[in-house]
Amino acid sequence: MRTILSAVLIALVALLVPASAVAYWADRELGDADRYTAVMSPLARNPAVQDVVVTQAGRALAGQIDAGPFQGGVDALLGEALRSFADTPAYRTAWDAANRAAHTAFLDALTTGHGDALTIDLAPVIDQVKWELVADGVPFADRIPVTHLSVKVMEYDNLAALRKGFHMLQVAGIWLPVLTLVLAAAAIAVAVHRRRAVMATGLGLAVGAVLLGVAVDVCRRLALEDLPADIDRPAAGAVYDALTSFLRTTAWVVLALGLAAAFGAWLVGRLRRTP
Repeated sequence: MRTILSAVLIALVALLVPASAVAYWADRELGDADRYTAVMSPLARNPAVQDVVVTQAGRALAGQIDAGPFQGGVDALLGEALRSFADTPAYRTAWDAANRAAHTAFLDALTTGHGDALTIDLAPVIDQVKWELVADGVPFADRIPVTHLSVKVMEYDNLAALRKGFHMLQVAGIWLPVLTLVLAAAAIAVAVHRRRAVMATGLGLAVGAVLLGVAVDVCRRLALEDLPADIDRPAAGAVYDALTSFLRTTAWVVLALGLAAAFGAWLVGRLRRTP
């Protein structure tokens, strides 16, 4: 009976590993503005994301300037200036500011039911570009108004279901990981052969880590397949990878810990049997 109970607890641990990681991620990673901004910050250097920002900002800026017969030349200057600006520290600062502002809208979409997409307001980027152009003496640059330009990077048709799931994960953000650890300890404590239970629990953790990694990859494929045609898929993929980097790292760490525990328990058994 104790062996069966231990096996059931180990199976629960394997299933709870991915759920615990996702719950903690939703509550502590996505729910915190500083962590969200830090996760999104490296995307300022991502070529696919830069292309989206440059293209969208270029269209917005060109539409705000009436240069008459010089329109073509001004648009070309704007394009060159935007691409040059995308490699500067000022752009990365503006990008961080835009993402910090986007975090509020992102949480609003997931908690209050307003909106159906993850968007980034490029107003801080446009403001920086405007004054860079003015400083460089680009004609008509001073006429650029700083307007809000929201760029969609992810969009969902079933965001209502995602909202419900996000709320449940936030509630379980701390308690689910704690429950997983308690069940793992209980599985070892009730076992008749505790060394074997440690080995089995380690393998259970490893299985849970694999399930987490597979779930992240499957959700990535499904999320990108469901995107509207007007959203750049390489950029959306980069955003998804950035947002789920914590889950991927967690999967590898738990896998390593689980395999290490299993191997350690097996090695102890081998050494005990060695005369």
